[in-house]
This record gives sequence, C-alpha cells and structure tokens, in this order.
Amino acid sequence: VTSRLIQAPSVVSASTVKMSSPGSSSKKSRGPRGMRRHLFEDYMSLREVSAGLKRGELVQGALRINPRRYHEAFISSPDGSADIFLDGLVARNRALNGDVVVVQPLPPERQKVLVENAVESEKSPPGHSSPGQGRHSSPDIIVEAQYSGDEEEVLIKMEAVSLQDKGTNVIPSKVVYITELKHSRAASGFIKFLPDKTFALFSPVDHRVPRVNVPLTDCPADFNTRPGDYTNTLFICGITHWPADSTFAEGRLAKSLGQAGEIDPETEGILAEYDVDCSEFPAESLACLPQNLPWTIPAEELAKRRDLRQECIFTIDPATARDLDDALSCKQLPDGNFEVGVHIADVSYFVEEGSALDLVASRRATSVYLVQKVVPMLPRLLCEELCSLNPQADRLTFSVIWTLSPEGKILSEWFGRSVICSCVKLSYDHAQSLIDAPDKGFSTEELPPCAPAHPIRHIHQAVLHLHALAKHLRAQRFEGGALRLDQMKLAFCLNADTGLPQGCYVYQYRDSNKLVEEFMLLANMAVAQHVYRWSPRLALLRRHPPPQGRMMDVLQELCQQMGLHMDLSSSGALHKSLNETVGKDQYSAARKEVLTHLCSRPMQMAVYFCAGILQDEKLFRHYALNVPLYTHFTSPIRRYADLIVHRLLAASLKCGPRLCLTDEEVQKQASHCNDKKTASKRVQELSADLFFSVFVRECGPLDSEAMVMGMLDKAFDVLVLSYGVQKRIYCNAIEGLQSFQFRKVGKRPEMTLIWAAEDQEQKPVRQEISLFSLLHVHCTAILTKKCARTHTHLPTQMQRHSNSAQY
Repeated sequence: VTSRLIQAPSVVSASTVKMSSPGSSSKKSRGPRGMRRHLFEDYMSLREVSAGLKRGELVQGALRINPRRYHEAFISSPDGSADIFLDGLVARNRALNGDVVVVQPLPPERQKVLVENAVESEKSPPGHSSPGQGRHSSPDIIVEAQYSGDEEEVLIKMEAVSLQDKGTNVIPSKVVYITELKHSRAASGFIKFLPDKTFALFSPVDHRVPRVNVPLTDCPADFNTRPGDYTNTLFICGITHWPADSTFAEGRLAKSLGQAGEIDPETEGILAEYDVDCSEFPAESLACLPQNLPWTIPAEELAKRRDLRQECIFTIDPATARDLDDALSCKQLPDGNFEVGVHIADVSYFVEEGSALDLVASRRATSVYLVQKVVPMLPRLLCEELCSLNPQADRLTFSVIWTLSPEGKILSEWFGRSVICSCVKLSYDHAQSLIDAPDKGFSTEELPPCAPAHPIRHIHQAVLHLHALAKHLRAQRFEGGALRLDQMKLAFCLNADTGLPQGCYVYQYRDSNKLVEEFMLLANMAVAQHVYRWSPRLALLRRHPPPQGRMMDVLQELCQQMGLHMDLSSSGALHKSLNETVGKDQYSAARKEVLTHLCSRPMQMAVYFCAGILQDEKLFRHYALNVPLYTHFTSPIRRYADLIVHRLLAASLKCGPRLCLTDEEVQKQASHCNDKKTASKRVQELSADLFFSVFVRECGPLDSEAMVMGMLDKAFDVLVLSYGVQKRIYCNAIEGLQSFQFRKVGKRPEMTLIWAAEDQEQKPVRQEISLFSLLHVHCTAILTKKCARTHTHLPTQMQRHSNSAQY
C-alpha cells in the first residue's frame, strides 16, 4: 500500500509483509484431533536455496498468474526450453503475481503435460474480462508504441512455452522461496459481512490476489447493521499476513474508494494496486528546486554551454502536452547538406545525484499516463516550467547535432550541453498540416504564436526538410532489418465539465509522428554508442532479446496451414511479411492487427540493463530495431533511465560531475525501471479499458464489425474495428446460440456455431468461423458487483451469416 493510502496503523508495505517469511519456520502441521493442518509448506532457508540454484535443482524467475484461470501460474525456464508450471494455490505457496520466486520441480510421478488449450487460455489479448473477473484482463500484449506513448519498441512479453509433439510441455513445480515481493500486496475489492465473526471478508477484484480477512473495526461504522449499503463500494486493502494454514490472507482496509464503475474510484484502485505513488512530493524534495521564481539561467552556466538561442528550434508534441522535453532544428548548409539537432531538456542540471528529489524520482522511475491525467515522475514546477521547452523561453538542454547528407547519411555528430529558445510549440496536427501543404503560405492565424525572429515560412521549410530526411532514415532502418509491430490505439474526447468520455476514435499515426520518432531513435542510438565507448562498465542500455524460437516454429506452421506466406527468419523479414501479406482492401489494417497479435506472442520484452553486468555483447542487441546498441536519452522528464543516461553522457564529455556509481547500482536501478515501466504500461491499458467501458455505458450500446483474432475451445477473441479494441466473446453467453463445436485442423483453430432457427420448421443455422472471419458484434456496458466492464457479444439476429469474408 502506498504511503498515501496507509490509514490504519497496521497496514504495511510489501517489504514488511509477514508470510512465514523465507528462512523462517512455520509451526508444523497439527495432529489429527481436530487441529488444522498447514496448507503451505515451509520455505527453504537461504542457504538451501543458494545451494539448490548452484546445482541446478532449483529455478528462479518472475511468477505469472493466469488472470482467467487463477489456479494456473508459470515462470520461464532459464533456457526458454519449457514453461515451469505451478498448479493451484498451494503450489504458489503464498507468492503473488510478479514476485521473484524460487521453484522446485515436482517428482516425476506428480508431473503432467497440459493440453495446448490450457496454456492458450493464458495468452489472450488485453481488454477482455471473463464473467466475474472484473476489469482485470491479461497484461500481455506486444506493441511498438507511437512516440507520443511511452516507447519506440516492443514492450511487454507474451507468455512463451515449449511445444513438443502435439501438446504443450510444461514442468510442474512448487514455490520453495520468495526472493523478492514485487507485488504491492494491495488490491481493490469489496467487503462481505460474516455473521458472528469479528472480521469481514474482502474479495479482490483481481482474482489472482487471495481473499482477505479484515477486522470489523476497519469497516464503516454502520457496516454491521447495514452491510447491504456497501455491496457496490470499492475498498483498498493491504495484506499484512498470510497464515500457513489458511487459503485466506489477513489484512487491513486502508480506505473506501467509492462506487464501483465510476472513473475516480476505479482509477484510484488501479493506481494503488500497481503501487503508483501519486502522493504530493515531500517538502525536502521540493526544496531542491529553485526557490526564487521566475528563475533565470545564471550567467556562469550560460558561459559553459553552446548558445543555440538564435537558431530556429521548435517542439512537436500532442496538443495537450505540457511536459515538452524534446525539440528539433534543421537548417540547410551552403554545400547542400543539413545541420539537424535534437535538443532534450537538461533535467540533470536540476536533479542532482543523491539529492532528496533524486531519491523520489528514482523510486517513481517513470511518469504514469492515464486517459484523464498524468502522475508525474518529477514535480510539476520542473516538468511544466523549469525543464519544459516552452516557446520563447530560454531553456537548458542536452543536444545531439548531426551533419546529414540529403539522403540521411551521417557525416558528423556533436554532443554537448546547450541553451535554446524554442520559437514555436507545434502540435502533431500543425506539423502534419505543414507536411501536407508544402507550397502553401500559412498565415499567423493557422499556427500558434511564433517568435518574430523566425517567420512561419522558415519553420515550414525546416519541417519539410526534417520530413524528407526522416523518410530516408526510416527507409534505411527497415531496409537494414528493423521491425515495427503497430497496434491500434484508442483515444478519447473528454467532456470539459464532467471529465466523462463523450467520444472515442482510433488514433492515427501520421507522417508528423514518424518525423519525431525517427530523430528520437537516431539520438538514442547515437548516445548509446557514445556512452558505451566511454564506459563499457557503467553504460545503461536497452536490449530486446530475439523471440522464443519454438513458438516461432509453431507460428510458422500455423501461417503455412492458413495459406499465409510469412517469413519469420529475422526481424526485417517479419516486418516485410506483415506489410505484404495483408492485402490492400478496406480490411487490410484489421488483418495486419490480427497478424501482429499472432506474431507478438513469441516476442520477449525489451529491458534496461547495465553493460558491465551482462558483459556478453551479443546479448546487447535490440531485435526490433536491429541495432547492436540502444538506450533511452530523449525523455528525462518522464523516465528515470534517461536521467541516468544524461549523467553518463555529461561525465563522458567532462561537462558534468563525476559519477559515484557502480555497475551493481546501475543494474539495480535498471531492474527497478523495468518493473515500474511494466506497471505503468499496464495502468495505462487499464485506464483506457475503464474509459471505454464508461463510454459504452454513457453512449452505447455500440454495434460494429469485428474480425476474429484468436480462438479457444469455448470462446474467441475479436478486434472491434470501429474502436480498435480487443474483446473476448464467450460462446455460452451468446443469446440464441444452440451449441458450438471447436476443433483444430493441424494448428489452425476453427469453430462451428449452431444457431437456433427463427422458425421452428426450419433447421438450425450453421456458422463457420476461424481466424480473420468478419462478424458483427454488439457492445454493452454491464455494472456488476465486481465493477463496470464492457460486454461484447454476437447479436442474436443481426448478420449471423456475415462470416463469409474469410482471409
């Protein structure tokens, strides 16, 4: 439970949760005379664990609990050859989702092989909720985010399994030690009155978290007499203890959130569950910032920097952005080449290593973007004022400046601290207008206010030059073997007074987005090379491992059986196949989305790491970008990893303080950034799910075409084309469906839906569906006791036979 939510004295953070902790001994199982036996085994001692890991008898990894079948959990084996399977609550031994655990394989007589569909149920796209499971859906989807999002590459790992013969081979095991309690031990949920008990039962929305006994004294004063008043009230609970003899944990209620299904309480619950610190910044951290406002750059600091204030430099961001951390410049040289600059806010000037503000930023590690707001990594004074590259204001920056040929070839590059004065704040829409009308003379009314020294025509020409260079750079990247896995992204229009969604649309990724992305990638790659050359020991880099080979083999077999000519031999080949296989009709974007979903499943996650810890340079590569070295440098306002890279760059150029870091410390912070980045991405997805549910509730029901993108034995997943969301349809919940039959032809899944005839004298109607089938779906919002969720189903009468368009 985050500090802001700790109301009751006994509510504690994850780091102090008592669960018969590793290395301690629980009381032994009680005798037969009516005494309770322990459900959970004692944890091994640290000495036993260390010895077992060295001998290869034990395996360590992060626990993944299936959000739909919460009795199933997995960790990946070290060599990726098989998934290690934990069957049931007892096998998990009180570990929660995300915890780093040590597991021991069960004896051969207790091992079993799961059928492929059992594991397939774990691998489903986000945005689904099975009946009774509330808003929580599978966190696993792979996407190369747009630049306006959080990343330029693949983010989240899909579950990987070893496929042998016709089944899915897994290694059944049990948890014998919890190395690190990654889960927050906090959850949102509902309380139930238990007659004649001194405690109430807390039922988490997320079924991967156990039910919790909480003292009645933590409940509202009238809960005993009017428990029905709180049936639909969300609470936050923190687990404090999990006895070895009970399937129920023990905990304390932290606070009441409000009514389930409403945006504010649901959002607060999401933030608490994923341990997002949204409290006010401590006074000691704010004291690290300039106190005399408005602040001006000291003359002695100006003297140390390259003065670029007279250059035509501008920002391109989403229209609503207030933390502007990157700017661009471009001017043509007399010889026909171009001087191009990427200028990044110099956050490290204000956030000194080891300061109170630095400690807060390192713990938060990232800004968290929700639909309606941002939870910043740094105080707003710094994010939106001191470091934000606002127009016509002097700002401190770190710049990378290249000389580029008209074809985008790098002729020279320069790194250094600088000072700029942005001449205009362009939105992506403004930049796109300039790109779309290269010969138009824009008036002052059509663009935001510009600095007098740089008329609109100069800015227009600079944007056109950047666009032309970006096209060359992009073509070179993909010709060199880069991969982009796009995913449809839902954006919302919010009511200014109520904050409720009044419209939504699929976000369009256009040339203006690509322009910015291309130069941010170029800067990140250039800084990665420079920092690693300077310090192979301390360099903080970002790697993306290649996909799981066995799952790629299975995918290749599926594609062949479906008549899809996909080359999966490399990232570049995969990118080319994705763009050539989908066709050119009105459904090509949907087919590409489905193919991207299929191709994402074998992918691994991109992670930060310290070069001195990993050492083997072959493991440094970024698979999606197909480059040997990559890092994050361009967003220090919202990513702590970038701030570390800025400090490394400053030290390498001898324009900053000497670093007091070891490779172990860099690696520890890198791991923390990975955890927080994953949580941030999940919170962002859940926020979008919540707002879509509210939008459907307020403006629905909604009808749309949809394309089948995945199939299980009793359900299938669809991409709702009008809104770009992915939903699951359960066959046993389809009104008017008489029966259904699931089968696999090789690796290709197929299903027959048998509809009851409208006229008793007619025969039932058969409907065949498989991947890429087109259907009509009906989306409604349902407010259940568990929370608001979106329900997607097939209409009983509408377009039953619309699956004829097969791919």
